Amino acid sequence: MTFGFSTTAAEVATAFAQEITGKNVLVTGTSLNGVGYETALAIAPHANLLIITGYNLERLALSEAAIKREVPEANIRGLLFDLSSLAAVRKAAQKVNAYSEPIHVLIHNAAAPIGPFKLTVDKLESQTTTDLIGPFLFTKLVAPKLIAARTETYTPRVVLLTSIFHEYAQGFDFADIEYPDPAKYEPFKAYNQAKSAIVLLAAELSRRSGGAINGYSVSPGVAFTNIQQKPESFEIFFSSGIINSDGNPNLANFNWKTVPQSAATTLVAAFDPLLEDKPGIYLDDCKEMPIAGPNISDPVLPRQLWAVLENIIGERFEF
Repeated sequence: MTFGFSTTAAEVATAFAQEITGKNVLVTGTSLNGVGYETALAIAPHANLLIITGYNLERLALSEAAIKREVPEANIRGLLFDLSSLAAVRKAAQKVNAYSEPIHVLIHNAAAPIGPFKLTVDKLESQTTTDLIGPFLFTKLVAPKLIAARTETYTPRVVLLTSIFHEYAQGFDFADIEYPDPAKYEPFKAYNQAKSAIVLLAAELSRRSGGAINGYSVSPGVAFTNIQQKPESFEIFFSSGIINSDGNPNLANFNWKTVPQSAATTLVAAFDPLLEDKPGIYLDDCKEMPIAGPNISDPVLPRQLWAVLENIIGERFEF
């Protein structure tokens, strides 16, 4: 079939069932009514092992139970951790590294609410930490588990969710990433910068690994998920014209996807065998797209970003 805007995650998973079979897949951010949940649900019928994560034990249990209702035979393992805490990320990575199984695909879906300025326990900005710094550290720590899945015919993959809005980021304030200043903070500016950095990170991960791991960045498009329904995000989404005063999607300003449609491109990035020789690319609507935005066309930026992230986590990420 031809994939596009209207393709669902389940349709992609069915098309690539052979590629998913036997794989161990870890998906972050799998709360109900979210893109990560739909991603996990589509993978569940086919994968050897599906690891779902979340920062709230009750919500994680609800997601696991919901998947089990739909796919009783699914082999699911829950992993509790908060990407906004570097200590929690390290603890979760220790658990993953103790698993007997390798990890074939790591999908970084989790994201922080777009809301007022908030510092994490590590004195870092919340959105940037959850969307970028935490995933960087977790990937670094579980990289041996990913590389353990590599064979002569298979390269493990890391899929990082970005946004169609990544192109609106106007450069990188690396100093503010390390030492966030509330006076500089604008919710969507922080969001756009983090999502733009994710595009760079996927490409730089692929380059630095030298073929050991393939990284891909994915835009899910615009869908009405639990992110837009966070109380701390309402005013920001309303004032920006994304949702209406009643809290429902503003259909006039955006071409909305359903949540299953929004998860489809993630599945393509994770399992399409034709992408094997295209590491580091950006995908939208289930296909490769040009990387947009003047701030990410500079080849020096990915190296600078990598160095800044290494400095924040306090260790080198080398292969």
